[in-house]
Amino acid sequence: MTVKTAFRVIEIVELFAREKQPLALSEMARLLDMPVSSCLGLIRTLEEQGYMYETGRRQGYYPTGRLLAMAQVIAAHDPVLDRVKSTLEELRDAARETVVFGKFRDAGQVVYLEVLSAPQSIRYTAESGETRPAYANSIGRALLSTLAPDERRRLLEGATLAPLTDATLTTADAIEAELQRSATRGWYGNLGESIPDLIGLAWPLRIGGEAYAISVAGPRYRMEARIEEIAAMLRSACLAIEPKNESPR
Repeated sequence: MTVKTAFRVIEIVELFAREKQPLALSEMARLLDMPVSSCLGLIRTLEEQGYMYETGRRQGYYPTGRLLAMAQVIAAHDPVLDRVKSTLEELRDAARETVVFGKFRDAGQVVYLEVLSAPQSIRYTAESGETRPAYANSIGRALLSTLAPDERRRLLEGATLAPLTDATLTTADAIEAELQRSATRGWYGNLGESIPDLIGLAWPLRIGGEAYAISVAGPRYRMEARIEEIAAMLRSACLAIEPKNESPR
């Protein structure tokens, strides 16, 4: 269940991230499709708490640095990301492609918890907090492999397996067969199934009993010849993070 007021506050934050400029109250209300009075109430509350300020009389509102400061404190004390960050950075630097760390958000959906962009001008781009359907995503495939076969079958048969590209696998049987091949070869992949000419490779791990996965993603013309090399880097990274008494499967 979505709590409407909380959702609206998040919408305001995302609006400023998108617009990147001060906004008048009427403009905010229009862009958010909410009554001016409701928008004013939210802005006044954020202003009183030090998260928003008026840039000038009738010149609009803008978030203060307090929002960034709070986010930085929260991120600095994330118990999982603190544990994996250095290994993810080493993997990104070695592979020279974008590295993503994620887990299931709910049935059939993957949430990206951390994204380290490749040091290349042409690269795969994403943001922390974004979600992807598991069936056509390398991290999703790796996470599906950690489920019991019956649970995985129920999830896939209950999901809408829509074709995202011409290469997307869209049946539970095809995805199950691909998962079996992936476990044998040592990497779970997305070979142009969500975005044409994108390759993503992933491998699962467990932290504190929870299943996570790491992926390396980049353009096909760079990734294709390096699949086995990058897959080996991925498995090594997961082994470096995962306690010896835990196993992703």
